[in-house]
Amino acid sequence: MKKIIFIGIITLFAMACNHETDYSPREVNYDRDVCAQCLMGIADQPWAVQAINSYGEVLWFDDIGCLHEYMKGDGWKKFTENKKVQIWVGDSGHKGKWLDATKAYYHFGDHTPMGYGYSAVETPNDSTFTFDQTMKRIDEGKTMRESFLKEHKMMGKGKK
Repeated sequence: MKKIIFIGIITLFAMACNHETDYSPREVNYDRDVCAQCLMGIADQPWAVQAINSYGEVLWFDDIGCLHEYMKGDGWKKFTENKKVQIWVGDSGHKGKWLDATKAYYHFGDHTPMGYGYSAVETPNDSTFTFDQTMKRIDEGKTMRESFLKEHKMMGKGKK
């Protein structure tokens, strides 16, 4: 009898430790999900990005450029712990649809929440970029960010 109880406890323990992470895209909670980089509320799903780590924790970003900036810091290293991370990006062509960010293609020239100018699409064409190309272009400053910041300074505080 003790042997059966012991085997049962070991089985339950093994099942608890063998938890598989749910990497499927989550729904945006517009009243509480904020960008991990700029701390703005997530307002537009077609440009939103979500990263899910091996513990099932989610980081939200309101623009692919914010993800890019966050990936350069210690917060990203701590979040990933060099383990699997699934990144989803909103499909700008189909509201409510999520694409694997590393397999999506990016169109440049759109007005995005933080002004980086890249929106994800599922199908490539002659004017789209891969995820890696997009990250490199942002590194090189090939964004709409400068004009975005100028525009918002003119509209905000400190206008003379």
